[in-house]
Amino acid sequence: MPRMTPSEAFVETLVAQGVKKIFGIMGSAFMDAMDIFAPAGIELIPVVHEQGAAHMADGYSRASGRHGVVIGQNGPGISNCVTGIAAAYWAHSPVVMITPEAGTMTMGFGGFQECHQLPMFQEFTKYQGHVNNPNRIAEYTSRCFDRALSEIGPTQLNIPRDYFYGDINVEIPQPMRLDRGPGGDQSLNEAVELLKTAEFPVIVSGGGVVMSDGVEEVKAIAEFLGAPVVNSYQHNDSFPASHPLWCGPLGYQGSKAGMKLISRADVVLVIGSRLGPFGTLPQHGLDYWPKEAKIIQIDADHKMLGLVKKISVGICGDAKAASVALTQRLQGQTLACHANKDTRAAEIAAEKAAWEQELDEWTHERDPYSLDVIAEAEAEEGNWLHPRQVLRELEKAMPADVMVSTDIGNINSVAHSYLRFERPRSFFAPMSFGNCGYALPTIIGAKAASPERPAVAYAGDGAWGMSMSEIMTAVRHDIPVTAVVFHNRDWGAEKKNQVEFYNRRFVAAELVSESWAGIAQAMGAEGERVDSLDEVGPALQRAIDRQMNEGKTTVIEVMCTRELGDPFRRDALSKPVRYLEKYKDYV
Repeated sequence: MPRMTPSEAFVETLVAQGVKKIFGIMGSAFMDAMDIFAPAGIELIPVVHEQGAAHMADGYSRASGRHGVVIGQNGPGISNCVTGIAAAYWAHSPVVMITPEAGTMTMGFGGFQECHQLPMFQEFTKYQGHVNNPNRIAEYTSRCFDRALSEIGPTQLNIPRDYFYGDINVEIPQPMRLDRGPGGDQSLNEAVELLKTAEFPVIVSGGGVVMSDGVEEVKAIAEFLGAPVVNSYQHNDSFPASHPLWCGPLGYQGSKAGMKLISRADVVLVIGSRLGPFGTLPQHGLDYWPKEAKIIQIDADHKMLGLVKKISVGICGDAKAASVALTQRLQGQTLACHANKDTRAAEIAAEKAAWEQELDEWTHERDPYSLDVIAEAEAEEGNWLHPRQVLRELEKAMPADVMVSTDIGNINSVAHSYLRFERPRSFFAPMSFGNCGYALPTIIGAKAASPERPAVAYAGDGAWGMSMSEIMTAVRHDIPVTAVVFHNRDWGAEKKNQVEFYNRRFVAAELVSESWAGIAQAMGAEGERVDSLDEVGPALQRAIDRQMNEGKTTVIEVMCTRELGDPFRRDALSKPVRYLEKYKDYV
């Protein structure tokens, strides 16, 4: 076996796994390996904050379908990544978190930047590899990369800093890749029997469809059945929006057309989704999930089958392969849904047309609070725009091949109704973890993976304040992106809870900030302030042109009213009860 240092073995294993980019901040804990990244063909992209690095690795992974890699200094550099890795965990992104650790001869003494690094990630990783001997550094490195893909989620590679040094005899392992199948014959056949009897089948296309590159296969089975297709929550890119069977996303601020259509289903075919509870909650006043429908669920992780919703058939298989297998088995069969295919197509078109008209006419929120703040805005100097009108104009101006990331927050969630995509690996959202500061670094990572595609981030005031410093990363390292910041001076999602449940007693809800466009200019980017509706689309188009043709990053600051959409967690809050006399007025 070849003689080399552990650092060389580590780097050569990265090369074998196809690593080209790593996101992080330099540190002495891994400097010996970092010194040879460049001659190995690996670029370390230094960030402003390590949470941003983890989000960038997530975005890179989701846009490319390959590993995203993040690294940092032991102790605080590593702990800064926890939130970003948690977001990647709920997005099922194969991110490898490399965590150099304090040296083995000083561990336990409470030394500089010392901490136990495995426990802090154990909730958000599929596998944790701890290098317990320098001779095993290539073995553990390779295993972490293999397991990230096979387990469909983040893994952690923990390496004591002194284990990068010395000399070892080692053979570099070659990557191991799973060949995923369609599921078992029995479950596939049971699914076929159910689909044969379905008179109004509906398909839920989830993130697993994107990850398996199975959109075309889902299109094939949808067209064969004549079934409307809804996107699972925050997976708007799992079915092309121009397709006549596409009906939009379920869940918070999703498509009313999709919700009305799935409420009629007698059989629901769920492809590549765990049916998370937040993605099937009532919305727009509709408790739309069909209570009596038979559910067929396909997921690569058997633990997800029937976890959230009671199912009739569970198929443990790859979304793409299972779709192919079901389509093949259905060929030549007599299907009940074929008898009313034309009628169903007309219903789909009618519901979609009605929803589009409603969106066109839904220019502003109509609840009492929103009407009050709209009136206040009209009395103020300046021109404040209605968020829904802004989102509609942004939708119209989006290029066909765009990638969009959204942060968490009220306006960003309302955007779900307006974001439509034609190809997979186009939409990136913080999923069930719902953390702020996600959108900008994630879209930077996606742009690093797909520089040929336009990249746009949506963020509100609060989330933007957490992540805007990564504009410097985009500028410094020529990764041009466009950010749309909704300047509404609020922590909107939580403020709406105070409107609905706490009689407008606002505590820590309002944000007053300087010019986000001006701050962007100070960081070396372009900045535009938009306070006219007819300038929203042109501003986005100018920014995209600068991004794609001049390599420039732009921040578009849109001046919005403080009106707010539905509260996030109507299901989890209730009117307050007060017993102590001094709190009697706080109901």
